Amino acid sequence: MASHVNKTVFVDRDGVIIEDGEYLHRVEDLKLVPGAVDGLRDLSAAGFQIIIVTNQAGIARGFFTEEEYHAFSNQLLSILEKGGVRIRAVYFCPHHPTEGIGRYKVDCLCRKPRTGMLQRAASEQPIEASSSWLIGDKTSDIQAGSDFGSKTILVRTGYGGKDGQCASEPDYVAADLLEAARLILKQILKKQP
Repeated sequence: MASHVNKTVFVDRDGVIIEDGEYLHRVEDLKLVPGAVDGLRDLSAAGFQIIIVTNQAGIARGFFTEEEYHAFSNQLLSILEKGGVRIRAVYFCPHHPTEGIGRYKVDCLCRKPRTGMLQRAASEQPIEASSSWLIGDKTSDIQAGSDFGSKTILVRTGYGGKDGQCASEPDYVAADLLEAARLILKQILKKQP
């Protein structure tokens, strides 16, 4: 374990940072959730490392390729960087246990609500689960964060917790990513002497 543990916020992508759509992969369809850049910038400025964790079943289902996913993701990262946001890493799951095609039909450990992407992040950088946060719009995000040991925030954008996949309850609920960021920063300030 590294001697310095980074303050970490895991953030789901679709419905949290960007407007959710049907298997988004075309750059021209990329639309940011209002306030998302501001929220991420505030977290970056406060010294948090931001890690995106996203299920991408569209790859598994054959709707788009990993190359198309990466082009879309790179465009998003470019927009965020221009907005003053530093993203530490992006992890994605291209699998689906029942609807996947070929090598993507896998009952993997990385697809949320499982914690594989979070565990991988923790193996690659100094992260302490109990002092990290996860922001998501689905109960599967909240379940993954909770099982990993993070504090969790459900945002009302995107699915707003109405996906019905898991019974896990979030630690907090926020209107959107900007409000979630403010909530995290407020909690941190409370703990400072």
